[in-house]
Amino acid sequence: MLDKIKTMLGRIEADYADVRHELKKETAVVFNGKELTRVTTNSTDGFVMRALHKGGFSSVAFTRPEDALKAAAALMENARLLARSVKTPARLAPVPAVKEYFRPEMSENPAAVSLEEKIAIARAYNAIPLKNPRVVSTNLMYSETSRDKHFVSTEGTELREELVTVSFSGMATAKDGALTQSINFMLGGSDGFSTIRNRDQVLTERTELLDRMLSAKPVTGGTYSVLLDHELGGVFTHEAFGHFSEGDIVENMPELRRKMHLGAPLGSPAVTIVDDPTLPHQLGFYKYDDEGVRARRVELMKNGTLCGRLHSRRTAAAFGEPPTGHCVAEDYRFAPMVRMGTIMILPDPAMNLERLLAKLGDGLYLCGSKGGQTSGENFTFGAAYGFEVKGGRIAGMVRDINIMGNLFSTLKNIAAVGGDVHLSERGGCGKGQTNIRSCHGGPQVLINNAVVGGK
Repeated sequence: MLDKIKTMLGRIEADYADVRHELKKETAVVFNGKELTRVTTNSTDGFVMRALHKGGFSSVAFTRPEDALKAAAALMENARLLARSVKTPARLAPVPAVKEYFRPEMSENPAAVSLEEKIAIARAYNAIPLKNPRVVSTNLMYSETSRDKHFVSTEGTELREELVTVSFSGMATAKDGALTQSINFMLGGSDGFSTIRNRDQVLTERTELLDRMLSAKPVTGGTYSVLLDHELGGVFTHEAFGHFSEGDIVENMPELRRKMHLGAPLGSPAVTIVDDPTLPHQLGFYKYDDEGVRARRVELMKNGTLCGRLHSRRTAAAFGEPPTGHCVAEDYRFAPMVRMGTIMILPDPAMNLERLLAKLGDGLYLCGSKGGQTSGENFTFGAAYGFEVKGGRIAGMVRDINIMGNLFSTLKNIAAVGGDVHLSERGGCGKGQTNIRSCHGGPQVLINNAVVGGK
């Protein structure tokens, strides 16, 4: 495949060009209630060409190798048109040329597991919540994605990297009279099929939690000190802060760029945030991004002070900052863009749950994510459930919870973070109509003066 890509690359007359090929294999097993509703296996592949010429930066995607010449002609025509019209010519930050074939180690390759066994495990897991008489529906899926990527550039980089993701995820819904509650299940990662095996206890515990949620009372709205669990704290870090750390988001927003200049004191001293695609076996793991740049850990905020940003080669040049290896595509249909890998607040080893609750005093302990949205620097997130905290002790369970606020004031109001880190096993990140695998999580996060919506 590398030789075929080199031939394609030789047809592109540009200041810089690269070609990426990807073979993508997917398996899905879906249960709705007791019924097995879908079993699919797909294998697709395609190419993305990019060219930078006289400041015009263009890309084109195609699936048939015989269309390469036509694709190269369209690519160069688009680059020349852009070169004549852009106000600021595109540039690429320099990176070293590399040659490597990288295949990450996995504890158990899912390709070695039969489809029959995958269906059997998914069926057994699906049956666990359905044993509860108050569970009225399940929508659960086993998913497996394998990506075999080749990348060649005119600068001499030649790469092949394989990535495998395995997950079992979905939702169960329970009902008591007119009240319904739902809970999600998320198992998996990039360490192979072993992340799915022998996880019955997780399904059992989550189902018991769902049953308890039916007896919880609606939360009373107001302003509280709140402790976010690992999952909800990770969602806040990713959605409210993380996207504003992406160079292509900030570059065309002058007011936000002014606020988020490096060195800006944006958070409390308790907050240090990193993005690290190099963490093995996590959803956000990769060694090289889709520009052929070695991924690296980036410190975004240190003790409340903004100190880094995520970049592609183009945005790194535009900001005069170093490239970070965070330019990633969903697959062969898309050009890459700046994306997060594994983002988290770093823990404080001195703080455990008992100390966090004591510091909280009276307030709420909010757990699990139930979706949400951002609008500029403002956010609203739903918590799956929570608990009242009185005198530093967990009390009654509450439900129907939304937390809302402003990113910058909330970062300032973080009073403490916990000492342990939990990272998401299943998830993705949507941006620009594309979705990639990415990871978030972190420690528990204590926030003062948080606005909570309820009855």
